[in-house]
Amino acid sequence: MINVLIADDHSMIREGLKQLLELDGDIKVIGEAGNGEACLRLIDSLRPDVVLLDINMPEMNGLEVLEKLRSRGSKQKVLILTIHNEIEYLMKAIEIGVSGYLLKDSESAILKKAIYAVHNGENYIDATMTHLLKEQKYLKELQREARSKDKLLSTREIEVLCALAEGLYNKEIASKLQISEKTVKNHVSNIFKKIGVSDRTQAAVYAIRHKFVDIK
Repeated sequence: MINVLIADDHSMIREGLKQLLELDGDIKVIGEAGNGEACLRLIDSLRPDVVLLDINMPEMNGLEVLEKLRSRGSKQKVLILTIHNEIEYLMKAIEIGVSGYLLKDSESAILKKAIYAVHNGENYIDATMTHLLKEQKYLKELQREARSKDKLLSTREIEVLCALAEGLYNKEIASKLQISEKTVKNHVSNIFKKIGVSDRTQAAVYAIRHKFVDIK
């Protein structure tokens, strides 16, 4: 059972999400918050597995809640569910340490998939937001930066990095590259250290920024 806390300042949205998620027998909504302060209090008292967090909330917005959690060392799985499709919000959330980022117009099956992914220690970014990463003008400037870190990656590590950017899990990468899951795990760990990231989402962003993959 995945215990979920919903934080959104619209009660109708919270109720709708609760009914939707609890149709799945593996998900239970254990709490609801209408503002950032209440969200933090409920996280402390209820200890949910996943926090479904809106950005636009009174008293303390979602990004501020996320920043507060990370500043005190919390490893809570946080999935942002928002109307904001601007790249700046996504990049800020990734910088702070979000587990996933999803738009509110996503299908229910995608929302559940994202919850399962972050609960299992994976990261999940809305597909439309991934496309935006490539389209931004500032990416052209990043292409001109020194690629010294890239030179440290072996051919196999680059293959694993590209697979990460495609959203593949370790088991899928192992099957695609015909290597063991343990070997994939070791490669992922080495990649994180070499390019200076701490999770799969940041690694995927790095791969897209530096044109290791071509998102279409």
